[in-house]
Amino acid sequence: MLSLLAAAGVWAQTGPQAQQINITATRVPTPVNQLVAEVTTIDRATIERNEGRTLVELLSQQAGLQFASNGGLGKTASLFIRGLESRHTLLLVDGIRVGSATLGTPSLDNLPLEAVERIEIVRGPMSSLYGSGAFGGVVQVFTRQATQGVSGNAKLSLGSNRYGQVAGGVGFGNGTVDATVQVQHTDNRGVSASNPLAPFGNYNPDRDGFRQNAGSLRLGWRPLADWRVELLALQSTGLTRLDDGLGADARAELDNRLLGLSARGRLLPGVTTRLSLTDSEDVYKTLASASPFAAIGAIGTRSRQAAWESSAATPVGTALLLLERTSEKVSRPGAPFAVSERDIDSLALGLNGNAAAHNWQASLRHDRNSQFGGITTGALAYGFALTPAWLLGASYGSSQTLPSFNQLYFPNFGSPNLLPEEGKHGELSVRYSVGEHRVRAARYDYRYRGFISSGPQPVNLPRVEIDGITLSYEGRWREFDLSASYDHVDPRNATVGNANNGKQLARRAKQALRLGADWQAGAWTAGATLAAFSHRFDNAANTARLGGYGTLDLRAEWSLSAAAKLGLRVNNVDDKSYTTVLGYDQPRREGFVTLRYLLR
Repeated sequence: MLSLLAAAGVWAQTGPQAQQINITATRVPTPVNQLVAEVTTIDRATIERNEGRTLVELLSQQAGLQFASNGGLGKTASLFIRGLESRHTLLLVDGIRVGSATLGTPSLDNLPLEAVERIEIVRGPMSSLYGSGAFGGVVQVFTRQATQGVSGNAKLSLGSNRYGQVAGGVGFGNGTVDATVQVQHTDNRGVSASNPLAPFGNYNPDRDGFRQNAGSLRLGWRPLADWRVELLALQSTGLTRLDDGLGADARAELDNRLLGLSARGRLLPGVTTRLSLTDSEDVYKTLASASPFAAIGAIGTRSRQAAWESSAATPVGTALLLLERTSEKVSRPGAPFAVSERDIDSLALGLNGNAAAHNWQASLRHDRNSQFGGITTGALAYGFALTPAWLLGASYGSSQTLPSFNQLYFPNFGSPNLLPEEGKHGELSVRYSVGEHRVRAARYDYRYRGFISSGPQPVNLPRVEIDGITLSYEGRWREFDLSASYDHVDPRNATVGNANNGKQLARRAKQALRLGADWQAGAWTAGATLAAFSHRFDNAANTARLGGYGTLDLRAEWSLSAAAKLGLRVNNVDDKSYTTVLGYDQPRREGFVTLRYLLR
């Protein structure tokens, strides 16, 4: 019951990975070793080791992922999975869609990382399980859940540029009920996000800070041994400052609110069902601006979803049946769009199984939406274990993404005749696992029809192509945990006759190298992460070149006791000046000291 899933990322049938469970790849809990997919889990320990890094920076440390940002915490950021657009990534929080239907992108800038237990990443076309937005992959965030007994956590972090964060949470579980509450406050004076190359004369050499207040609640109840009812609520409000020219600043409020109610349990032996109702709001409210292009007021998206899914064990694997109804409604200051809402009714089928040396996944989905009618997507994946250590994989799938409301209807910008983007994806992979060492390699080939161009009056480009390879390694050598990955991706406009035919898609590098090492001895741990990216271009014509860069992060931690830890982290140790968006700087060297307390 996977949509196609690609590549580099599941290793053979032995070792500790065989015990890992992934939910996102198939929509049901599935052992990682049974997936023909490139999947990654970022655990709580990894999140804590990355103090001061934004969510997109954390994600971009993984193979196949890159980011672009207008500078630091709370600033607009984009995530590129295997060279695709940010709008081609679906972001979920405990199964709830989180994004802006006006921009058509996931809401990556305002999620409170202290509420997060782990993050699952699935690369490859996932539309046949998740519909629009899952064109190139899914990132699913799972919030903290209480364990048996009473638990708690507290954190105080101080850092460069007047960075401060205080967070805490409590949890309780007794087998029948459980509850988790988490709160977080972040304040960062920041640096000037812009530089003299900022477009429209927006440069202002002041500090552009960010302040965030966030809280989450997760309640669970088991009325019967095989059933669980769960309520999730999360709210995060951020205040960010932006540059609007010399002596002028803009201020904007970011609001994300999530509410979800679900019930999951066993109807019959081997048959599990889940019912869910979710409500998600994404609001960007401009409080002050000197720009003639910015209207004071709130731009909002409200997404509601009702879903029923059922999985059943069959002789050929676990079968999935999914029914969904999604409603999106957008609002903006002034006159509304010509169309401000759409409904999508969906039916999906999936199959996920394994036997002896064979693994397989298949999925098929039909979406009927009120704007564009019916769209069908599907995927197939097959894995064969040559030996217990070697696994070969092949996959093929289709995907789709709807145009955003801005792309369609924004005054003097949108094109109401735009059609959905459609893609075909193929991939071959090989994985090797022995002991504590895991190596994976993948070759992928993506072809897109109707790719939506950037900028005003966008059009559907007849053809865009992305070819790439990913090589990665994870392992342990003595006291060292090691990781390495190399990506070569070639995202390009392949529309014959177009002025930008053969040009590289904007804001993503063709080559990326990542190296990581962590060491532990007694109460001490230390680690380093090196990330290097080749040059990129800021525009479709490839006339605005952004230089390549590399950053080195160092970290250390001392366990003061079984419950308390003191951490030190330095990001961008060599004080590298670099940009991922023309005219907007990334933070230079920053240091952080963090005290954590964990009650179990």
